[in-house]
This record gives sequence, C-alpha cells and structure tokens, in this order.
Amino acid sequence: MFRARRLLLRLAARPPLPPPCARGYADPAAGPVPMAFTFASPTQVFYNGANVKQVDVPTLTGSFGILASHVPTLQVLKPGVVTVYAEDGTATKYFVSSGSVTVHADSTVQVLAEEAVTMDMLDLAAAKSNLEKAVSEMAAASDEAAKAEAQIKVEANEALVKALE
Repeated sequence: MFRARRLLLRLAARPPLPPPCARGYADPAAGPVPMAFTFASPTQVFYNGANVKQVDVPTLTGSFGILASHVPTLQVLKPGVVTVYAEDGTATKYFVSSGSVTVHADSTVQVLAEEAVTMDMLDLAAAKSNLEKAVSEMAAASDEAAKAEAQIKVEANEALVKALE
C-alpha cells in the first residue's frame, strides 16, 4: 500500500504532458510546373526553353527519365538516344555522342551534347561499317593514346548500332 501511494505522489508531481499535436494534410500543390527544356549541340539548337512533357537521357550512371519538378542533378551523357516527349505525347529521338544534362530546381533542364543528330539522319549499314573500322583501329593501336581514341570510337559506334537496330 505504501508503494502504491508513493507511485501516485510521484506521478502527480510530474508536469502534465503536452496536448497531442493536430495532424493535417499537406497543402495542395499550386499546379503543375512546366518543364523548360533546352537541348543544343555546338552546331544546332534543337529546343530553347520549350515546354515538354518528359526527356529520357542516357548517362554514365544509367538511363533515366526527367519530368517537371525532378530532383536537381548534373550528369554526364554517354553515347545513346535522347528521347523528347512533347506535351501532346509525340516522341522525337536524337542520337548524342556525349555531353551533359543539368536539371535545376525550377524545372529547367539543359542537355548540351558534343554531337547530336535526329535518328532519321543515321544509316545502320554505315554505322556497322564504322564499328568494324573502329575495332580494327583499336586492335592496331600501338600506344595508349591511340588505344583510348579507338576505344571511344568503338563505344560510340556500338551505341549507334544498338540505337538503330
């Protein structure tokens, strides 16, 4: 009995617990933020601040899609296909050799490519021929610099053939 009384006195001496916090829902978003897309190479500007729905890019860490309000990121492009989806859902594909992609917090996206062409400008037979030539150049390379240059040609042409098949 004495222990129960002492426990009650201790509990009574404690400060009261704060009232439970009221939880609510998040504020609704102000609306969709359009993505302003810029895509260029040194010789041509394909898009300049255009509103697009989605962009798919090949990077050294893997391919990924970019939508409006994407987390900001900076990535290095690898040879491959960049697909741009317009607001109406139509897709346009471009082959890029290398470059960078920058996604900003304000939903602006920049793709800057060393070389970029539309897929309809490419020829599968020529790409296969160039791949064979690059492989033979790499096998015949005598120093490290020549091997590195030939390796870059092989990787770009392999990606080109893969994109066209």
